[in-house]
Amino acid sequence: MAEKIIKSEYSEVMSKSFVDYAMSVIIARALPDVRDGLKPVQRRVLYDMHELGIKHDKPYRKSARIVGDTMGKYHPHGDSSIYDSLVVLTQDFKKGLALVDGHGNFGNIEGDAAAAMRYTEARLQKITEEAFLADLDKDVVDFVPNFDETEKEPSVLPVKIPNILVNGSEGIAVGMVTSIPPHNLGEVIDATLMFLKDPDMTTADLMKYIKGPDFPTGGIVINEDELLQIYETGVGKIKVRGKVEVEKGKNGKTNLVITEIPYPMIGANISKFLSDIAALYESKKAPDIVDISNQSSKEGIRIVIELKKDADVENYKNMLYKKTRLEDTFGVNMLAISHGKPETLSLRDIIANCVEFSYEFNQRKYTNLLAKEEEKREIQEGLIKACNVIDLIIEILRGSKDRAMAKKCLVEGITDGIHFKSKESKIMAMQLMFTEKQANAILEMRLYKLIGLEIEALIKEHDETMSNIFKYEDILERKSSMTQVISEELKAIKKQYARERRTVISNQSEAVYEEKKMEEMDVYVLMDRFGYVKAVDLATYDRNLESIKEECKFAVLCKNTGKVCLFDDNGMLYTAKVADIPLGKIRDKGIPIDNITAYTSNDSSIMLLCSQSDLNLYRMIFISKMSFMKVVDGGEFDVTRKTIQATKLTDKDRLACVCILNEQKNVVLVSDDGYFLRFPIEQIPEKKKGAVGVRGMKLSNGALIDKVFFTGNATDNVIIYNDTEIPSSKIKLSNRDGKGTKLRL
Repeated sequence: MAEKIIKSEYSEVMSKSFVDYAMSVIIARALPDVRDGLKPVQRRVLYDMHELGIKHDKPYRKSARIVGDTMGKYHPHGDSSIYDSLVVLTQDFKKGLALVDGHGNFGNIEGDAAAAMRYTEARLQKITEEAFLADLDKDVVDFVPNFDETEKEPSVLPVKIPNILVNGSEGIAVGMVTSIPPHNLGEVIDATLMFLKDPDMTTADLMKYIKGPDFPTGGIVINEDELLQIYETGVGKIKVRGKVEVEKGKNGKTNLVITEIPYPMIGANISKFLSDIAALYESKKAPDIVDISNQSSKEGIRIVIELKKDADVENYKNMLYKKTRLEDTFGVNMLAISHGKPETLSLRDIIANCVEFSYEFNQRKYTNLLAKEEEKREIQEGLIKACNVIDLIIEILRGSKDRAMAKKCLVEGITDGIHFKSKESKIMAMQLMFTEKQANAILEMRLYKLIGLEIEALIKEHDETMSNIFKYEDILERKSSMTQVISEELKAIKKQYARERRTVISNQSEAVYEEKKMEEMDVYVLMDRFGYVKAVDLATYDRNLESIKEECKFAVLCKNTGKVCLFDDNGMLYTAKVADIPLGKIRDKGIPIDNITAYTSNDSSIMLLCSQSDLNLYRMIFISKMSFMKVVDGGEFDVTRKTIQATKLTDKDRLACVCILNEQKNVVLVSDDGYFLRFPIEQIPEKKKGAVGVRGMKLSNGALIDKVFFTGNATDNVIIYNDTEIPSSKIKLSNRDGKGTKLRL
């Protein structure tokens, strides 16, 4: 067969392929279905546990077994995604309603990871069996082939509650993200019950029952007035605060105790919160903090901040809200798969979808139950009829040569070949006319069924069957009856599993924190050769002047309210607040300059450390290794950004010198091939910081500036080069851009 080549535009093929991929990620991986509130991997994990029979009243099974079975049958995307989903389903601090009962280390609220799947065990929660998986055997949802078409899996679980609201959901797809907060089970059921009574209810009506999100970590939602807009559009920001209590401490001190945290703080953000408080103390912004301790346990969150006696407690509470993540934002984007496509839904849309789904699967459920009861009725009526003429049935069976002959007589009234005791029996046998199923049941009936009590039980069972048939027909024919059934199921779930609301919904004003003004004083900022910085007061500096000169590379006098500026040989300027540098004793090590600036010592070295106020008063001189130089007004470096390019350098060029111009008169350039050039500084033009500058010395091929010295007017100035003292008078005073003189040292 000849090959058939189909020509197509490349961009069209790429576009179609990407759209197919994106939709696959959106629908088959990342976003939950609004009907059951589950992502495919979560649905598959729960269904697999159901298939394995790991029920709430059965022993736990290894997580590795569950993960392996799920991956082999339904979810071939790697074990890590399956186990991660299983872990989240067990975590009651992330989910409003944990669907899996975990045994072992499944992580904690502080962000510690779960143990490996070979160590942990799990089983289904009771509510998962009752509200998520109970009706799967009644053909209430469609089953679809798995990835290799060797198994069948449900396309959606017959969930009886709006799980997408109760447990919320988070996921990132291609070009879209979903973020739905968890809500209170009892409130969600109340709203659903009211919607069943009045489908015309608006989001505002429903919010009389659903006050807002109910995070498992508690906390306080502080923008109640904005919630209606968020739930009507499905998009918005919910502001959440942690709960802070004031307790009396030891020796008259006061403790701020954090007992509930904002939902977004779960995990590593708790340690970030603690480090933020420590940073506030170290930077002298919270000097009244005495101690911080995390006393959290299985019983709940308890973070204790001990304050001094005279501390302004209310101001410190506001500081926690303002300066740390104790007040945070939960971004809401209620995006879910609705009718096969991603859609941003309002609160009303979500409940309407869930109620519609409840009607759909209950319609299928009671249709199937009715069919089974009809089948039971047919057989029961046949057996009752047979019991009434049991002597004739026995006569037919004894007179028949085989089963087929007896069955033909029972179904079609054909008596050929059957021996009867009398003509009357034969005539009666011709009039029986049982159905096929009834005949089979009669032929398989055991003799003990003829006992009187057994016949009474059969009649009673038939009465129950007829009662069920009338009940199911009523449910299927009248919507009000169906509504009543759904409502009763929801009420039963609420009665057994609902709990009190944990999150407080209110309107609160923005936290106002008045930062205490730092008392201005002169300090010396010291930096050693390893890049560690610290600040000392003037008295400490004067007492330790000799050791400071020996150990420190830079010592800068400045105000504690000012800034220090750091220049490196890549021509970058980094600024830091002096307040961020710890004020301590001469023996203190200090902190790395990397901690308070973006400077890194990987590919650069520090050329100058100075105060911002000095830059504003004086000019600066820049000299590069390739002998480009310029003078720049120091005011150009008074910027708000913490990192800027201080000067422009050509490729592979670096700074040889950068310093503040004060009383220097002459500059001496020394090349690495031994040439010295001395000329007046006034010959160096003043330029902007973005300029390269002018050439200061003619260098031989491959030569670079090795050292830079500055001298005054006096002829007895001495420079020290390679441990040799050289009087400046020995170096001829020349002009800029000369080659210089080669000295013999």
